Amino acid sequence: KVPLSEMFGYVTVLRTISSGRATSSMEFSHFEEVPANLAKEIIEKASGKRKDIE
Repeated sequence: KVPLSEMFGYVTVLRTISSGRATSSMEFSHFEEVPANLAKEIIEKASGKRKDIE
């Protein structure tokens, strides 16, 4: 089980290292609460309060 945010780019890498032969699939498992420190970061990014956003 892997968080969806960790899967971005996975298929591209997989197909690159397998010379385009590999396939993959994803299936939703469940929702899980985000840890408090990450939740705060996400909220700050979404509300535009972080200075390091490009």
